[in-house]
Amino acid sequence: MAEPADKPESNLTESPDATDAPEEMEMKEIFQEKPASSHTIHPDGNERPPISHNVFGKIPKRYIVAFMAFLGFCNVYMLRVNLSVAIVAMVSNMSVEHEDGSVTYIQEFNWDSKVQGMVLGSFFYGYIVTQIPGGWLATKFGGKVLFGGGIAMTALLTLFTPLATKGGAYALMGMRIVEGLFEGVTYPSIHAIWKNWAPPLERSQLATAAFSGSYVGTFLCLPISGVLAQHVGWPSIFYVFGALGLVWFVAWWFIVTDSPATHSTISYQELEYITQTITIEGGVAKEGSVPWKKVLTSGPVWAILVAHFCENWGFYTMLTSLPLFLRQIFHYDLAEDGVLSALPYLVMAVVVMGSGQLADFLRQRQLLSTTAVRKTFNCTAFVIQAIFMTAVGFTHDAVAAISCLTVAIGVGGLAWSGFSVNHLDIAPQYASLLMGVSNCIATIPGIVSPSVVGQLVQHKLATEWEMVFFIAAGVYLFGAIIYAVFASGELQPWAEGSVQYVLCSDDDYSEADKEGMIPDEEEEQDEKRETGDGKEDDKETSDSDFVNLENEIESEDTVEKETAPKLTGNEANQSSKEEI
Repeated sequence: MAEPADKPESNLTESPDATDAPEEMEMKEIFQEKPASSHTIHPDGNERPPISHNVFGKIPKRYIVAFMAFLGFCNVYMLRVNLSVAIVAMVSNMSVEHEDGSVTYIQEFNWDSKVQGMVLGSFFYGYIVTQIPGGWLATKFGGKVLFGGGIAMTALLTLFTPLATKGGAYALMGMRIVEGLFEGVTYPSIHAIWKNWAPPLERSQLATAAFSGSYVGTFLCLPISGVLAQHVGWPSIFYVFGALGLVWFVAWWFIVTDSPATHSTISYQELEYITQTITIEGGVAKEGSVPWKKVLTSGPVWAILVAHFCENWGFYTMLTSLPLFLRQIFHYDLAEDGVLSALPYLVMAVVVMGSGQLADFLRQRQLLSTTAVRKTFNCTAFVIQAIFMTAVGFTHDAVAAISCLTVAIGVGGLAWSGFSVNHLDIAPQYASLLMGVSNCIATIPGIVSPSVVGQLVQHKLATEWEMVFFIAAGVYLFGAIIYAVFASGELQPWAEGSVQYVLCSDDDYSEADKEGMIPDEEEEQDEKRETGDGKEDDKETSDSDFVNLENEIESEDTVEKETAPKLTGNEANQSSKEEI
């Protein structure tokens, strides 16, 4: 995998006569609406196209990567949730009309509730196994292959799920376990993409935009699966979603790269913006270099682990039990269950995307530090969820209960601008591995919480369901306290490979580019990027230490730019030889 650190350091302030600077156009021409030539030689030695004038070409490539990741997570959850709907049709009685006009009812799969629970839970037994290995592999080899390949293999196996069911419940369980093994690498591996693609002040919005695909996928899968099962047959659920996953993989493979430096069509301007605001020295963490002792004794790491576990406890409890609750207590039918069960996840998707935008806005305007943003969003979500979960336990009105559950699940999207992005703040080098560890622990609720619900709800009484919601509320409050005390948004001292960020927004940077403004103090700016504003590389960096490029750019009226004389190709070669 190509890393920005492996390339010569790019610098907007390089003098025109530098050997690795463009020699046949002035620096100002690079940032004009219409460059002097069709392509620009970037300091990394590769040709880069200028900003395109067509609509698609003007979309920043990092946003396209985020959109493809969003669609990827849609597939992740559609491939995961589809069996929850299909199994209802698989075990339902079917009417068969005979030639004599008589009608009999048969059950295609005579599985009791215990077997159904084992089939539905089998996915997580594979899913939990590959979380940490997936994070390690993504750290070592990059996220493109792992994220795309994990989804592609899950989609391929999904196509064979109807065939596996012919072998009985255990054959289907085996298939789902293998699917879980492949899908387990997806969440850890996406951070390997954002480590290289997400500028610091866009980290929240890009990551949460991708994660929101999980809830959009859940929202779409539930009703679509119901329609397919009713009108086409339950096997069509697996064929449709499996095919969609493979189509997505083809697009992902040709559109996305592990880093901007290896993207063939990224513009010079966007590549400069990303590489200037993200500097990763030391490359990818080497095998055996993870300081496990310091990681496992780090308060900020444990804050993430606890928060991820607590959020998933409530999420998986509702994902697996909400339809059952609506049917047992308020007697909704299956069609109504599908719509009402999907609604909270649509709300959650909107909240996840909106919170990412708001979190980065607060950081860009320096209204809150990164630590304050992470704690505020995460703890606010948990406290509100605890309140509304408690309210559900006390209400006996259907509309009120559904409204409270929708708010409780939906507001959980705020937390994803807290703990889910926090790995990239405290240790960018190990973000994929940390996500693997936290998601591994956060998978435990998917296995345990349905069993807890089953033990508590023995007689289908409202008082029994109260305990389910009270436990979820208590878990949320515990997570809020731990995260508020121990979380941090700062780079941790044990994170090997010093990482410095130039905190400027895309709008500020682009405006400077278009006006042709160049920092005058080149050596001072280089020194700040290398040392973190004079501080040692291994010292913890705070938001106040970050360099704001906007404050360092002088106005065009006060900057006198000297341009090197244009050279012919032969003259340029001769000059290079003389310098050598």
